[in-house]
Amino acid sequence: MENLKALCYQLRKDTVDIIMSGATGHIGGDMSVMEILADLYFKQMNVSPDKADDPDRDYFIMSKGHSMEAYYAVLCAAGFLDLQDVTERYSKFGSPYIGHPHNELKGIEMNSGSLGHGLPVSVGLALAAKMSKKANRVYVVTGDGELAEGSNWEGFMSGAMYRLDNLCCIIDRNRLQISGSTEDVMALDDLAAKVKAFNWNVICVEDGNDLDQIDAALEQAKACKGMPTCIIANTIKGKGSPVMENQAGWHHHVPTQEEYEQIMKDLNTAKEALS
Repeated sequence: MENLKALCYQLRKDTVDIIMSGATGHIGGDMSVMEILADLYFKQMNVSPDKADDPDRDYFIMSKGHSMEAYYAVLCAAGFLDLQDVTERYSKFGSPYIGHPHNELKGIEMNSGSLGHGLPVSVGLALAAKMSKKANRVYVVTGDGELAEGSNWEGFMSGAMYRLDNLCCIIDRNRLQISGSTEDVMALDDLAAKVKAFNWNVICVEDGNDLDQIDAALEQAKACKGMPTCIIANTIKGKGSPVMENQAGWHHHVPTQEEYEQIMKDLNTAKEALS
């Protein structure tokens, strides 16, 4: 696990380089979601580049599609895409590497970015697996600001109705969105109580940037039978450098050269402490 923890900081560095190359990116949410993505792809999910279309694979949907740069970094490290190619061509004219998931790329199941669609589609995938008596698990990552979209709550309602215990929704609860605090923009109040009221198993992770805690929560989700699971992962927007952390202004921001150098220094320090 220590190697994977260190990898998360290398993946953050790769993400920052992708953003710098393309001169665009949602860097704050990229940093907050990294441990969730890494644990899913390198420990939990039954997915691999050589079996990208395997009908028995697990499914992952990145509903908060604006965190695509982090997703690129993970897909590259997992062997689905080439990091140099992504970094050089990201957000360039005619490139397939755009700022949201694009399902013509290997390993990406769904075009997303229009927020609120990932959970309903994941409900459909999980229901289809149940009807086919298959063992596929379906994982979806949403943002907390994204929950203002009503289609999420239809997804929560139907996921419980069909007792989809093969479905796991992970909420990146960093408490910030493009225009400020989630609680000022559209308050979620007691989010756990809300989701529980829809008859979901709810697991609250105190530190969603702690791989051990995320991994334990995903193991608990696998063990839950008869209802879907929602993991509320309390994360830090911009995790990895004080330059970015807990600042709504870094929701979508390209670092200056000075900021870039300090961020990379901070990420290197964190990585070396874990290596």
